[in-house]
Amino acid sequence: MGVVATVRREWFIIGIVLVILSAKLQPDVGVKGGPLKPEITIAYVAVSLIFFNSGLSLKTEELTSALLHFRLHLFVQSFTLVFFPLALWLLLRVLALTTIDQWLLRGLQTVGCMPPPVSSAVILTKAVGGNEAAAIFNSAFGSFLGIIVTPALLLLFLGSSSSVPFTSIFSQLFMTVVVPLLLGQVCRRFLKDFLERRKLPFGAISSGVLLLIIYTTFCDTFSNPHIELDPTSLLLVVLIIFSIQVSFMLLTFAVSTRSGSGFSPADTVAIMFCSTHKSLTLGIPMLKIVFAGYEQLSLISVPLLIYHPAQILLGSVLVPSIQSWMKAQQKSSVLLR
Repeated sequence: MGVVATVRREWFIIGIVLVILSAKLQPDVGVKGGPLKPEITIAYVAVSLIFFNSGLSLKTEELTSALLHFRLHLFVQSFTLVFFPLALWLLLRVLALTTIDQWLLRGLQTVGCMPPPVSSAVILTKAVGGNEAAAIFNSAFGSFLGIIVTPALLLLFLGSSSSVPFTSIFSQLFMTVVVPLLLGQVCRRFLKDFLERRKLPFGAISSGVLLLIIYTTFCDTFSNPHIELDPTSLLLVVLIIFSIQVSFMLLTFAVSTRSGSGFSPADTVAIMFCSTHKSLTLGIPMLKIVFAGYEQLSLISVPLLIYHPAQILLGSVLVPSIQSWMKAQQKSSVLLR
């Protein structure tokens, strides 16, 4: 009985391990063009399902309130699209003195220039019980903003420029984020009583979709022949990426919880995930456009291919700890009233 209870409680962590092992054993199933067709099932269906699920579960007044939380939006967008790339640029001045491949270092800089993802930060915020509405707004708005800002940042830091298909990327974001979210809100208006009475497992649904995203992401990572780099260089890049993520999550946590910040514990959760996560879905196509013709494109892409699964793994592992902290903060605030 104890084992069954543990599995029920920790099913998501167990699921992460299983999908990574599955991706390692049979990566061809989840790669682009493979049987699962992630270019459709993930890029469109899974992301649309996440935001439809969010629209269905979110109270309209919560979403409206989140739109007006300007200080939170300013903090997240400034951190991810100004502070993040600038901090990495300064760090890479030091790392340039090491033996790490210079193209890998350029790849690290491109990670800093990327916009936030439209899925993982929202799912993890929802899993913890944070301000999901704020996470949705910042993920969607940051992705739209990144279409314009990211190429400019790449030009500024790496000297690479190209024309970006704004129309096609905007239309994809609109169809996979805005439309499903609005449809979910419309459906909620008609199903409100039913949804509040039945308490459907919206969090479990989003977590299940995240497992599918993790699986296909690792399939791409394990099937990419360019990932087979020198083990020492690869290990150093992985360590640097995890160090960056942990450091920036701690920094956003420290700033957003300081006295007088004006952010609630739920806001802090959204800030931590939205400010530090970077988009692979938008990032890889953008790199292929901006660095078209570069023989070293595969090396430049490696850090982003590592960063994406790493941010999901780290975030997923930290969910129980952040959840416990948030509940403790909320309980203490109630007691102080």
